[in-house]
Amino acid sequence: MKTWPLESISVKEAVQKQYKFVDSMTRHFSGEMSLTRGDLGVVPGLNKPETTQLAEKVIADFFGSEDAMLIRGAGTTAIRQALYAAIKPNQTLLVHDAPIYPTTQVSIDMLNLTIKKIDFNDIEKVKKFIKTNTLSGVLIQLTRQKPDDSYDSNELINLIRSLKPTLPIITDDNYAVMKIPEIGCEMGANLSCFSLFKLLGPEGIGCIVGDEEYISQLKKDSYSGGLQVQGHEALDALKCLTYAPVALALSAETSSQVCKELNTKAYPQIKEAFIANAQSKVVLIEFTKPIAKEVLLAAEKLGAAPYPIGAESKYEIVPMFYRVSNTFLQSDPSLSDCMIRVNPMRAGADTVLRIVKEAIKQVNPEE
Repeated sequence: MKTWPLESISVKEAVQKQYKFVDSMTRHFSGEMSLTRGDLGVVPGLNKPETTQLAEKVIADFFGSEDAMLIRGAGTTAIRQALYAAIKPNQTLLVHDAPIYPTTQVSIDMLNLTIKKIDFNDIEKVKKFIKTNTLSGVLIQLTRQKPDDSYDSNELINLIRSLKPTLPIITDDNYAVMKIPEIGCEMGANLSCFSLFKLLGPEGIGCIVGDEEYISQLKKDSYSGGLQVQGHEALDALKCLTYAPVALALSAETSSQVCKELNTKAYPQIKEAFIANAQSKVVLIEFTKPIAKEVLLAAEKLGAAPYPIGAESKYEIVPMFYRVSNTFLQSDPSLSDCMIRVNPMRAGADTVLRIVKEAIKQVNPEE
């Protein structure tokens, strides 16, 4: 199987992202404020904690955007709010011709959006479609929705901008933030949306980064005290965005080491191993026999996590051995019997390889 994973930043580049983020913090927070747990409530004149407002300025500054908003409801609500702000109910949304992430589909249904699909992998087809169709907006998922996805989000966004400069572009940046050189808003999209839980951050907190035109209105609409991200949560968001780049780059480096070793003759039960953005960037392992489910059961007994919590949340330390993603299975259901995905999380290559080898041995003791 041929895959086109997103280009991960190196550990050295990740360190520079960490330094840049901390520099942004020093430009908006006093030293004493960074050592507190922040304020609470709806501060008069701001209608939110002052700490949260400053954290949003740090995030916007880091990504080179006009504005940012921390939001309750993780990545799902960030995408939902962005669709509402930029596209509005009952309008027409262009998406990739691939399985739509289930919670995103719920947001599309809630807003009664008319969906138009085109294969983002075929840039000439996209160009023709944009020119000849009336659209209200575009949603681009940066990570892969099916195994053969190969489109370049930067190229795609620039093409749309050249043809329809005012057409709103929203990107689903989940599983890509702090892993790749740029996120959607840095490529020219209007709004980037992601979950901080997938970045070692607090549960249930999402983020929208991009054009002030849309985000300022969303902030006004979210005036209720119960919708505010409190000061201590905002500080936790800054902490996770500080530490995530290096941790994720180390994981990507480990994945490459694991994949290279699994493709040697030392693992005859493995047909092929390859890197893919099956949501998170993972190692996909295809076996020569339909033993995937048995290997997963054995791996859990050997210490591997059997399922994700937030896909790189702060709780996920040991490597995860899990079935391939639902969107990948929709494109090829047979993968459930012969393929697994492995995310090293914070583990090293030796640990991951040991679990793979021992799990296979337990399933096929004669080999």
